[in-house]
Amino acid sequence: MNYWNQKFKIKNLEFPRFIGAPLDGVTDSPFRRLVRKFSKEELLYTEMRHVASVANAKNNKSLKFLPIERPLNFQFAANKVDFIPKACEKILREGVDSVDLNIGCPARQTVNSGSGSALMSDVPRLKKILCLFRDKLKDMPFTVKMRAGFKENNALTIAKIIQDAGADAIAIHPRLQSQKFSGIPDYSVARKVKNAVTIPVLFSGGIVDFKTANMVYEQTGVDGFLIGRGMWSKPWKLKELKEHSVGKHFEVDKKTILQCALSHLSHIVDYYGKDGLYIFRKHLSFYIKGIPFACELRHKVISEESIDKVKEYLIDFLG
Repeated sequence: MNYWNQKFKIKNLEFPRFIGAPLDGVTDSPFRRLVRKFSKEELLYTEMRHVASVANAKNNKSLKFLPIERPLNFQFAANKVDFIPKACEKILREGVDSVDLNIGCPARQTVNSGSGSALMSDVPRLKKILCLFRDKLKDMPFTVKMRAGFKENNALTIAKIIQDAGADAIAIHPRLQSQKFSGIPDYSVARKVKNAVTIPVLFSGGIVDFKTANMVYEQTGVDGFLIGRGMWSKPWKLKELKEHSVGKHFEVDKKTILQCALSHLSHIVDYYGKDGLYIFRKHLSFYIKGIPFACELRHKVISEESIDKVKEYLIDFLG
């Protein structure tokens, strides 16, 4: 069977090759619901949340999921072991399909707290955190998202530590923390990690179309692909990639874009309440990008306080 027709396994669960990656402020519950209109089986990640915020929050929106959003991988950040048991207990109670620890986030605030990619430079602390997650998650699949390294490349060492701690899959973004998202990912790092471990290895970084994914597969042999920025206001992206991977035609027309934008607005308002309209504004530009007179619509929406009026603007513009 063709590689692209096959699913890969994380522990006892099977998934298609393309995965919805975590993207803060984007891959929230409203967006995941929208993705499910196109992609029913694909694994989706939540936004990253620190274990302390989950453990201590009494009403945390990031813990509110609909059954339709599953299969779902909840992503944590951590800088010490203190809050891991309680956070894991809450997640196990809520019912997700797997849990991910992010040790690859390059954001300054995350790194300064000792979380994210900073953990790749502190192996003793990382080992303690990994082992406690594995213990508290019991039999739930556990994945780890990493980078090539913090200031220097130590991906092979970290990958083996992750596997030895009992993780069930690794996702690698093959850039250093200092590179953030600039430059070309080092595909050789991903290939070496894939060859060094026996658990599945997923690739993260710069996958925008099937041509890119196929090129990365040929150079790395990875098991799957996390799609992050390429999905922003493109809830159909995973389906597009899946269809293109097996030689099928797929494209979206203005009617589909309109339906997605309207549904997204409705989901956001339903989820966030009165703040939903303001949250939607950051997504609008991506839905209308490249369409004539898009700038005019943006100006209208930015100053509009009525949700019904915004819907009218969208219908007139894209209808």
